Amino acid sequence: MNTDQEVKLTVEQDLSLRNFADMVKQMSREQAQGFLIEQHRLMLLQRTMYQQILMHEWKLDSGFASP
Repeated sequence: MNTDQEVKLTVEQDLSLRNFADMVKQMSREQAQGFLIEQHRLMLLQRTMYQQILMHEWKLDSGFASP
């Protein structure tokens, strides 16, 4: 991807973001902080799962031995 190109959300993603923002604005500070911590935890889990899937698909999870 060229650094001059801007990545844009789809219409559905933009709507989801707006709904998310509305939901967060209605939360108390404590609720929002807890929610943010949980969202970060889920993002880390998602990243780990993607890495594991890629390692498996690229056959990097079985070491260097040939089958």
